[in-house]
Amino acid sequence: MYHPEENPWKITSEKEIYDNPWINLTEYQVLNPSGNPGIYGKIHFKNVAIGVLPLDDEMNTYLVGQFRFALGQYSWEMPEGGGIVGTDPLASAKRELLEETGLKAENWSELIRIHLSNSVSDELSIIYLARGLAQFEAEPEDTEQLIVNKVPFEEVYQMVCRGEITDAMTVAAILKVKLLLVEGKLV
Repeated sequence: MYHPEENPWKITSEKEIYDNPWINLTEYQVLNPSGNPGIYGKIHFKNVAIGVLPLDDEMNTYLVGQFRFALGQYSWEMPEGGGIVGTDPLASAKRELLEETGLKAENWSELIRIHLSNSVSDELSIIYLARGLAQFEAEPEDTEQLIVNKVPFEEVYQMVCRGEITDAMTVAAILKVKLLLVEGKLV
């Protein structure tokens, strides 16, 4: 599919508004695609968002529940975390799975890459499917107060359909796996 390569936005100035070890916020003065002046804010993520959908031989997956500060509410989602840009995202996925659930997986495959909020951020997410699971001891970070539940995949799919799971990475992963199952591409 054809699309233009040239950026129609022209930056006239930029100012860093905020910076911490995880994100940077920059405000840009711009000329928009119509040539009119405006402002645009961009959140730059210093990590890649990593997600892991563990799926055992009985078609169960593992949901991690935690209170999400930014939302001000509890959230059920697959194991997730961050990987430093430029490092091996699969190594980050393996670390996150073990930290949050105590699981290790024998078989790994990249499931999907998505941009999570591309109107205001450059955050990239890489989501893996983990199979051939073995249980070990979880190693959560001190900022995490987690509950881990083993749930049949079909039940999690129904939770997504009912809007009970709203985490974008989890929704994308569950729907992708369901599609692969329907198409007979996942055994």
